[in-house]
Parts: sequence; C-alpha cells; structure tokens
Amino acid sequence: MILLVLIAFLLIAAVTIYQYKEQSIDYHRERLERKESQVIAQIDYELRETTFEVKSDNLQYIFRNRIYEIADIQNLNFNIYGLDGELILSSKPKREENGTVIDAATLRELSLNPDHRIVVKRDIAGYDFQSSYVYINDLKFKPIGILNVPYYEDDSFNDYELREFLIRLGAVYFFLLLLAILLAYFISKYITRSLKAVSEKIEETRLTKTNEKIFLERPSEEIGTLVDAYNSMIDELQESAAKLAKSEREQAWREMAKQVAHEIKNPLTPMRLSVQSFERRFDPNDPDASKKLQEFSKTLIQQIDTMSNIASAFSSFAEMPRQRKELLNVVDVVKLSLDIFNEDYIEFRSEEKEVMAKLDRTQLVRVVTNLVKNAIQAMPDHVDPKIMVEVSSIDDQVKIAVSDNGKGIPEENHEKVFEPKFTTKSSGMGLGLGMVKNIVETYNGTISFSSEKNKGTVFTVLFPKEKS
Repeated sequence: MILLVLIAFLLIAAVTIYQYKEQSIDYHRERLERKESQVIAQIDYELRETTFEVKSDNLQYIFRNRIYEIADIQNLNFNIYGLDGELILSSKPKREENGTVIDAATLRELSLNPDHRIVVKRDIAGYDFQSSYVYINDLKFKPIGILNVPYYEDDSFNDYELREFLIRLGAVYFFLLLLAILLAYFISKYITRSLKAVSEKIEETRLTKTNEKIFLERPSEEIGTLVDAYNSMIDELQESAAKLAKSEREQAWREMAKQVAHEIKNPLTPMRLSVQSFERRFDPNDPDASKKLQEFSKTLIQQIDTMSNIASAFSSFAEMPRQRKELLNVVDVVKLSLDIFNEDYIEFRSEEKEVMAKLDRTQLVRVVTNLVKNAIQAMPDHVDPKIMVEVSSIDDQVKIAVSDNGKGIPEENHEKVFEPKFTTKSSGMGLGLGMVKNIVETYNGTISFSSEKNKGTVFTVLFPKEKS
C-alpha cells in the first residue's frame, strides 16, 4: 500500500512535469507564430501604402522610421535582412544575438523550405532562444527581403506554477502516505493477530494431550480457511491419539501377559519335575516314606510361594497409588524405612531435622526401599560397598537421593531402566524401578539418575511439598 502511494506520486509528478514542458513548448511556438504573423501583416500594409517602389533596395527607406513604431505596437523587436543575408534594418541598435549577417546554412535551408519559413533554436547565456526567418514578398508575391523575429522563451511563470503544483501535490500525497501507513499498520495488526492466534495454537498442539480448536470472530476468507483446516486436523489428531492410546494399552497388556506367563512358567517346570520324580520313586512301604513326603511337600510349597510372590509383585505394579496424602516429616519416614536393612554400609544423611510434605507414608517407604534394594543388588563382590541416602529441601520440593559405588548402568541401558520388565539381574522381574516411577509421577514428582561405569549410580527423586 505504501509502495503504491509512492509510485503513484512519482508517476503523477513525472507526467505533470512532462505535460508542463509540452505546454510550454506549444505556447512559445504559437506565440512566436502569432507575433510573426502580426509583424508580417504590418509590413504588408506598409508595402501597400508606401510611395516608394517596392523592391529590395528600397526596404531601408520604406521602414526607416516605421520599424520602431511597428516594434512598439507589437511589443517585439525584429530585423529586416536582404536576400543576400545582409542586415538592412533593426528595431534595436545592436543585435548581438543575431549579428549583421545570416549564415549561409540558414539561407540555404530557408530557400529550400516549401513554406519559405524556418525557426532556428539556440541557447544563449543559459536561456532558450528562437529566431524565425520568413521571406518578405512584394505585392506580386516575389521575395524582396527576409524578416527575422528573435524570441526569448521566458519560462519563469510556468516554472513557478509547476513548483507550486508539485508542492501542493506533494502535500496531498504526504497526507495519503501517512494515511496509508496507518491503514497498513492496522490491517497488518488485524492479519497478524489472526495468524498469531493460529501459530500459538499450532505450537501448543501435542499428540498426547487434548488440543483446543481455534475460534476467531469475523476472520478473513483466507484466515477462515486456515482455521477450518486446523480445526479439522485437531479432530483427526484426537481420533488418531485415541486409536494410538488404545493400541498402546493393548500392546502393554500383551507384553504384561507375556511377562506374567513367562514368570509363572519358571516355577511350574520344577514343580512338574518334582511331581514326576516323586511319582516314580515314592514307595509307601519305604521306612523313610514320611520324610520323603515331607521334603516333596516343602519343595511344592516353595514353588507355590514363588508364584504367589510373582502375583503380588505384578499386582503391586498394576495398582495405582491412592491419593492418600498426609503431612509427613520426610526425614523421619525415610530414616525409619532404612531400619529393615541389615547392611551396615547403608548410611543416612540429612542436614535438616524436619522436611515437611504431603505424601502417602506407605508409598514413600516403597519408593525408598525399592531404590535401596536396587542399589544393594548393583554391588559387585570385590568392591567395598557404600550406599548413601540423603534427604534435603530445595525451594518448594523435597529431594531424596540414593547413591551407590556399584558397577553403574551401561549407557546403552539408560533408556530401558524404568521399563517394567527390564532387568540386568539373573533373578527378579524388573518391576521395582517401574513401580517407583509410577508412584513418583502419580504424586506429580520426578525421578532421574546419573551413572558412571564401575563408579556408581545416583537416583534422585523430587516431590512437591504441597504444604497446607
């Protein structure tokens, strides 16, 4: 818009300047012709009224006095030359701009011109100057002399008018330019406001959350089309997210079912072998029959207990922690939860005696004990073991850190640590850290770890205090 206003101003200014120049050229040409025709009419009149014989040699006598009167009447100076180009009379005593002789080229051009009239243009002292040359004819239309009318092109008035017009035009277009800037500003703000709303919604769009649609009042056709396309995409995205969530849940249950089946098969195999062996070797008449039956029962009971533990572990993992919150002193709860461990290399440290937070006591104990158990199992036999449990307060969060000097977690396993069925141990189901992460995130907390091979691992849990 601003560029169009500037281009329009430049084009109109250029056309105006061109038009003024053309008008000035036409004006000066017509004025010279008009003055020339008036002088010719006066000369023709004098030639008809004179008592002298009308010929070239008598022109100086015919117009000797009348030339000044004619110049005064027409308010124009002129010169009369002979056919040979010699100056005969001039209304001005000195004619420096014309001289006393017409040059041969001008005489030749005049003689060859069908109208027997030419106009010569020159520049004198920075001013445009014209001289017209036309034959003076006698009463029988025979050339007897040459009339020269010098004419200065005075464009001062036209230049003044042009400057005034351009100043007025510039003022008008300056106002239009300001108006265009204001309109461009408000129009761009209106457009960018809609685009900004669209871009903000697009930036907030996520597959894993509920996305809001865009509603704009009186949007432009293009913005309205964009908004409709975005809203349609949101509908498709929500539908895809629902399908994906359903697929992920089904996949998770399939994986869980495989894991449960695998863990249950482990104790079933020795139970089957024990039953088959007992069936083949058991003799009721054997004096040790009662002892063998007791050993067989003990074996079965151990395997049944193993299966029961498996079922309990999966049940604990699948059960979401209930939101039973109470105001606890985290320092005391963590310290008491370590009492169940007999390892003397477990140390507890807290610079604060009291760190209060709203948490579930049972779930907090489960988090600490699982992390400590994990640290104990990570200890190699040849290392002087050391486990440190620390509790501290950071702004509005409670920090629990469990560090060990064990073998560490290989870098390729970092992304799998919290997966429910991942474990690097020869025994166990790998549900401990997955359950801890489940509990922590349920209470809007975070869990992270850092590990260095053969130097140890540090697990860090952050809970919001949520004090009342």
